Amino acid sequence: MDERPFESLNVIPFVDIMLVLLTMVLTTANFIATGRIPVSLPQASRSQVEKHQDKTIELAANGNVYFDGERASKDELERRLATLPPDTSFLIRADRTIAFQSFIDVADVLKQLNFTKVAVQTRSGSK
Repeated sequence: MDERPFESLNVIPFVDIMLVLLTMVLTTANFIATGRIPVSLPQASRSQVEKHQDKTIELAANGNVYFDGERASKDELERRLATLPPDTSFLIRADRTIAFQSFIDVADVLKQLNFTKVAVQTRSGSK
């Protein structure tokens, strides 16, 4: 048996494997970064969208609570909300200077009555 010293290493298969791994990493990194797989959605004709009106709860800077533009105490608000169906959507508009507890009180009433469609209106800030 003729033993020769190891003179060269063929790295081409190694490079091919590394390129495949790099492609897989870049593909999954894009998925992880966006949280979803990019899909080109098909087009459809426009349909009539059902417009619904959100019920509005406003929390003023002076502590007053308004339901659809009418002033309401916490107990009155709870009574009025209890008459609404559970799929009603709400928009909460709160002044930035109110006590956080006032906001939590309103959110707690909505949670106790099993309302799940609740949004909080904010204003986009300039940087």
